[in-house]
Amino acid sequence: MKLKYLLLVLSSSLAFAQKTFQTPFEKGNGNQTVTYDEMNTYYQDLSKNFNTIQYLKKGEDDNGKPIYVVVYNPFPEKDLEKLRKDKAILFVNNGIHPGEPDGIDATMMLMRDLATGKIKTPQNFIIAAISAYNISGMLNRGSHSRANQNGPEQYGFRGNARNYDLNRDFIKADSKNARSFQEIYQWLKPDVFIDNHVSNGADYQYTFTYISTFKERLGNVLGAYFYNDYQAKNLDDMKKLGYESTPYVNIHGDVPEVGFASFEDSPRYSTGYTTLFNSLGTVPETHMLKPYDKRVDATYKYMLVNLQNLDKDYQKIKQLRIENLKQYQPGKQYGIRWKIDSTKFSTMDFKGYEGKYKPSEISGKPRLYYDRYKPFTKNIKLFNTAVPTGYITIPTYYVIPQAQYRVIEEFKRNGIQMKPLQKDSAIAVESYKIKDFKTVKNPYEGHYLHYETTVEPLEKQYTFSKGDYLVSTHQPGVKYIIETLEPEALDSFFNWNFFDGILAQKEYYSAYIFEDTAADLLKKDKKLKEAFDKAKVSDKKLSEDGQMQLDWVYRHSPYFEEKTFRQYPIFRVL
Repeated sequence: MKLKYLLLVLSSSLAFAQKTFQTPFEKGNGNQTVTYDEMNTYYQDLSKNFNTIQYLKKGEDDNGKPIYVVVYNPFPEKDLEKLRKDKAILFVNNGIHPGEPDGIDATMMLMRDLATGKIKTPQNFIIAAISAYNISGMLNRGSHSRANQNGPEQYGFRGNARNYDLNRDFIKADSKNARSFQEIYQWLKPDVFIDNHVSNGADYQYTFTYISTFKERLGNVLGAYFYNDYQAKNLDDMKKLGYESTPYVNIHGDVPEVGFASFEDSPRYSTGYTTLFNSLGTVPETHMLKPYDKRVDATYKYMLVNLQNLDKDYQKIKQLRIENLKQYQPGKQYGIRWKIDSTKFSTMDFKGYEGKYKPSEISGKPRLYYDRYKPFTKNIKLFNTAVPTGYITIPTYYVIPQAQYRVIEEFKRNGIQMKPLQKDSAIAVESYKIKDFKTVKNPYEGHYLHYETTVEPLEKQYTFSKGDYLVSTHQPGVKYIIETLEPEALDSFFNWNFFDGILAQKEYYSAYIFEDTAADLLKKDKKLKEAFDKAKVSDKKLSEDGQMQLDWVYRHSPYFEEKTFRQYPIFRVL
């Protein structure tokens, strides 16, 4: 009798707590998302009533508003450094694109259900979530900027206060938001990461799609486990909960049944960044055309199955994260650029809608549409294996001159260990000359981004100054170090314009004076004259352009002393 009474009391208390702490989304019509103020009030109230919930200011938006992290921690110990030894950490990001607010509302319910005991208390991990990341975008509410999306009634805007798309800013960190994220990430050092989004693109039957972080960037050990084991369990559990899923449908202007490739989340993206530190990362992409309440429910359930599977596999994940680092030792090869292997693919039964063409009512030209009255299931190809198109050999150290203070600041924020030289030192290094690169014609996220960069390596001895930094590659952030400092990497600091000063010549000559100097040089230096004549024979454009010829002589003469011109200012110790 006492037990029945106790169970009744507990059941009534749980029902009261859930009713008392209903979220604004739950109180609405299923097509409304919480505002910034409502969200903060809700979490502050939750943290006051449950000692397992903390709501912490942990950063700042470009508009000066605080970024908050909500933490569910059921353990007496609150020190993360101590907890991390025996527990795993799941980290969730929400509202990077506030027009995609599914994760914001889903996480509020998840934290409430953990706090009230509706969800079984985890034994082996804690969960931390950025309640809303792009605050300025969240405050910029409207109803039309997501022209293709089915709800909610009002929502935020993709760009932040400085109009950055924050999901392109994780490695260059131009915004306060990105710098705050890096600080939060390095504080948490999570084992698993989820960044909640909503998809654009084709129409199909699925409510839930996902991007599993690029397994080749994750590494052989973690990549195989994540794809074949952990993520496979999550997706199987989602299916049992009523949500069949497909990888993110990464196509443009075509139909999914032709097959599609995995999305390469390079380090500019959230999971591309977290992959550099060996976190298992997923971007849920609920389908924009499905009802908002269904999208929120699917997002909630994906986080829920992650909780359950992390609780079971936390020890294995923590061990594999350590083992994964062994493949990134000095002297080993590292794939610096990647492409999808078109000869390797898996298959899946894809549930889509028949794509057809009809005349556009706007232009009269053929336009694509999907016929929802004609659903289908077709076996399609998924191209989800990448191969490297370039390698570097991992050095023992990089040397960063103290003049490169922006790089040093980035490394400190990202927890990279650096050792300053205690005295002026001559060190045998490998240096790079920037051989070639291309630059986008239009600005991209505040930059004229370089790409297809190539370098010419040179070995010589340099004298470095006291206070310059040695950076060992024998540390957990080795992939971050390589991907930012190797110019040929897709999202290197070089490609993001950190070093554009070396690309401009600083000293020149007056042609009318140097004409006589050049003629005298060619008369006195037979080797220079032979090289000059040979260059004119091999290069028709040079042979026909007098100014080019004068410039050729200048650049091959002792007067061209621009040692800094295209000299990459970061050095490698092999």
